[in-house]
Amino acid sequence: MKILLIGSGGREHALAWKLRQSPKVEQVFVAPGNAGIAKEINTETLSLATFEELVEFCHKEDIAFTLVGPEVPLSRGIVNYWRDAGLPIFGPTKEAAQLESSKDFAKAFMMRHNIPTAKYQTFTDAQTAHDYVNQQGVPIVIKADGLAAGKGVVVAESLEQAHAAIDAMLIDNAMGDAGARVVIEDFLQGEEASFIVMVDGENVLPLASSQDHKRLLNDDKGPNTGGMGAYSPAPIVTPEVHQRVMDEIILPTIKGMKEEGNPFTGFLYAGLMIDANGAPFVVEFNCRMGDPETQPIMMRLQSDFPSLIEAALSGSLNTVSVEWDPRPAVGVVMAAEGYPNEVRKGDAIHGVEDAHDFGKIFYAGVKSTLGHFVTNGGRVLCAVALGNTIAEAKENAYKVVEPIHFDGMHFRTDIADKALSRKA
Repeated sequence: MKILLIGSGGREHALAWKLRQSPKVEQVFVAPGNAGIAKEINTETLSLATFEELVEFCHKEDIAFTLVGPEVPLSRGIVNYWRDAGLPIFGPTKEAAQLESSKDFAKAFMMRHNIPTAKYQTFTDAQTAHDYVNQQGVPIVIKADGLAAGKGVVVAESLEQAHAAIDAMLIDNAMGDAGARVVIEDFLQGEEASFIVMVDGENVLPLASSQDHKRLLNDDKGPNTGGMGAYSPAPIVTPEVHQRVMDEIILPTIKGMKEEGNPFTGFLYAGLMIDANGAPFVVEFNCRMGDPETQPIMMRLQSDFPSLIEAALSGSLNTVSVEWDPRPAVGVVMAAEGYPNEVRKGDAIHGVEDAHDFGKIFYAGVKSTLGHFVTNGGRVLCAVALGNTIAEAKENAYKVVEPIHFDGMHFRTDIADKALSRKA
């Protein structure tokens, strides 16, 4: 079979790499992909930009199904467009994808269906938002309502930070249309985890748990990013917590979406905060696989990935199970100078060819110039490794990072430390 994968980052490299391992797969096309993906798995990247061009390509190449990596095409209705064209595609419709594309939609939905989440209010007027923050106090969380590439969230630890975030979004238009409305919510105490499931509209297949590291700097300091590293599984998600997440969050969400006329298909990602008593709360929903969680999750996946997608597309996820490598995996993101703000591009990347002895490199913000990789985005590479223990997986991942260098390269050195401290 031939498969079309939409996207261009490290998540898409990991998905394409896993799809390509299946004996059922003849070719994986990635649109637009990146130079690292094209070289690494000997696949074809497509410069086709419009839905119309890609639909025509799917018909011409007899594509078995399309898999969508990032959130923007989902929010623009790619699934609706493919279905209208009679093409199989795995992902949520534009209407269902509002769980991610509008934080106000998601919060109101959770309130309607008694899904545990932080108390909130939504604002379009800056002064009203300022008054609310003064009334509530800090810490408090300010979120752009729309899509902001993982960077539209400010955890304000002072009133000055909170008011600056409100002004940046509602007055200075720093997030564009995404910040035309802001959601202000209570700060939740606890430990974060990523809980990702596959959904066929009715049935749910949970994937391995993971934990992302959103902040730029060690010890969860600095600004929020799209993610600086991840590991799987997350010890915070005990069997008891797993069952609570399914019963209190995932299943009510799928049931509620169906009841409201927007049945959910695709990957559903619940970003969780788990409190000291093991109670899970939704921090955010994403309607696709996470990045960088996908990289360690795909490293551990042992089942035939295309077969899982086919089961979801046929509405029969309840008939399949998923097998995992019991070893944990740790992924470390290497970011460019300036990330998560204005990033510098064009720096030569050295040492990648020496980096595969202990794990694997997934390519994200790269392009090829005169046969050499150079930086071309904020998150450039992700080094992922397995180990018999979390500690060994972490050690192996940083051994993958060790020979790599580009000017301005930045990475955290504490990925998976929360899991280590929990086990200790």
